[in-house]
Amino acid sequence: MRRRSAALAACVALTLSAFGLAPAAADGRPGGKQATATGSGGAVSTVDPDASAAALSVLRRGGNAVDAAVAAAATLGVTEPFSAGIGGGGYFVYYDAKSGEVSTLDGRETAPLALTQQDFIDPATGERYPFSPELVTSGVAVGVPGTPATWQRALDEWGTLSLRKALQPAITTAKRGFVVDETFREQTLDNKERFAAFDSSAQLFLPGGDAPRVGDTMKNHDLADTYRTLAEDGVEEFYSGELAEEISETVQAPPVSADTDLPVPPGEMTMEDLAAYEVLEQEPTKVSYRGLDVYGMAPSSSGGTTVGEALNILDEFTLSRMSAADAQHHYLEASALAYADRGRYVGDPAFVDVPIAALTDPVFGAERACLLDPGAAASKPLDPGEVSDYDGRCPSSTSEWEEREDTENVSTTHLTTADKWGNVVSYTLTIEQTGGSGITVPGRGFLLNNELTDFTTDADDPADPNRVEPGKRPRSSMAPTIVLRDGEPMLALGSPGGSTIITTTLQTLLNRVDLGMSLPEAIAAPRASQRNTAAVTAEPEYIDAYADELEALGHTLVPSGDSFTPNAEIGAVAAIEINPDGTMTAAAEPRRRGGGSALVLTPER
Repeated sequence: MRRRSAALAACVALTLSAFGLAPAAADGRPGGKQATATGSGGAVSTVDPDASAAALSVLRRGGNAVDAAVAAAATLGVTEPFSAGIGGGGYFVYYDAKSGEVSTLDGRETAPLALTQQDFIDPATGERYPFSPELVTSGVAVGVPGTPATWQRALDEWGTLSLRKALQPAITTAKRGFVVDETFREQTLDNKERFAAFDSSAQLFLPGGDAPRVGDTMKNHDLADTYRTLAEDGVEEFYSGELAEEISETVQAPPVSADTDLPVPPGEMTMEDLAAYEVLEQEPTKVSYRGLDVYGMAPSSSGGTTVGEALNILDEFTLSRMSAADAQHHYLEASALAYADRGRYVGDPAFVDVPIAALTDPVFGAERACLLDPGAAASKPLDPGEVSDYDGRCPSSTSEWEEREDTENVSTTHLTTADKWGNVVSYTLTIEQTGGSGITVPGRGFLLNNELTDFTTDADDPADPNRVEPGKRPRSSMAPTIVLRDGEPMLALGSPGGSTIITTTLQTLLNRVDLGMSLPEAIAAPRASQRNTAAVTAEPEYIDAYADELEALGHTLVPSGDSFTPNAEIGAVAAIEINPDGTMTAAAEPRRRGGGSALVLTPER
């Protein structure tokens, strides 16, 4: 890797000091968490110490990366119930050391077969339900969950443990309880009105009318029993048994409290919808960047195609020789170009002819790159490219396409695992909004998702690839990624953050590959996200570091977040790097979301 310029080195130092870090920080973090660990025998990175410990215990007993990933994911359903759980879905990317192949599972939620655009219209007013809190707190927003089926399919295909054994750490955690931290309490209080709207959610998350206090032990015996049922009876119970009946009844008739003023529109999900659910195994996306092979998740996720296209665009430039601000300018402009194509072309491939080959073609990327002006930011939104006719030369302008996705599923979580045999997992899972739909299945201990708000619910334009259709998977931004060097795994990463997942994954890759940062530095660096909009959303530290130079180029930087959470953090990366000497470096967030948890089986002395 080329040496960094003095300006870039100074910027990295500023970045790390802004987060209170020394360049090689690897010490413990808030709540006993450790953000970085290097060693051998296996590694795991998640947002939660209990989940990371669960995965490590599986690796210690001889389980592989897939077994560890399922154990960590199930434990996150206990300790991070507002971000993930069996009421949601996700995407699973796996590198198999024996075959050298990368495989993926699409466990995205699906729309019930009876769902129509009309379900998002308030019959009393004839207008679309307001997005928040009405639409997000509803049965109509609940998609058919894919997470339990994903766990079973991953274990069947590549694991060594039964689901019964993989669930044991999570069952123990749910029974024993976990220590409530500031993030858990804050997220509960942020959702207090929504949780109070449902008797089952209030009983679980608002005992005595208040959120659990920091330092309290939070137990979830209902979820422990539900996991035990899945362990004994299999996931068939979730999709066609008594539990399936309870889920469908909860969606159709949410357990609304008599005291709430929220309308809580009911949903359409039936037992037939649950029984018909299918996890899809499909080819990953692949692009080559700086001699590395970058594998990602194909549609229904837009993560792989959009990260891949942006990398193809940036492959036409040499970021490592630029000033820090110029490199950021190129990153932002490439993101906008890729997002223009994401909005126009990407949806569920069972319903939309998604041009995956074109979007990940380096020739198409080169053609899009000629629209990137190194000296000025383009006016946004940018037009999409023409995927049916390209040759790498600058095209004429096409019709404008505006991104119309409704939400940023900030509550998503990501985990990464690796084992001593060289197998690697990058897995992103979610229930959408923080707290999902707000609806806990009575007596079962888990929240249902509100994933159908990821559709373009405010219009029924036949040209929109993400419009509402029965049985369809809403477009996702989740971007679990695995990077190979000479056919061997070098890096695996991913992040939560809704539509900022793509830019967070991309920015972390550029920090590591182009800008000379170590993996912990690449994760700690301040973030910004350009999604083909007039303004760039950015963390305060990013604005402090780059505002003057980027605004001189025509960018408008605004703080990330909204009126409820101003100056919000962007993303929460969990990653593992396989070093040239064969050791592994697990790295998680040092500060964001309260800090992550990175562990290795045998730490370096």
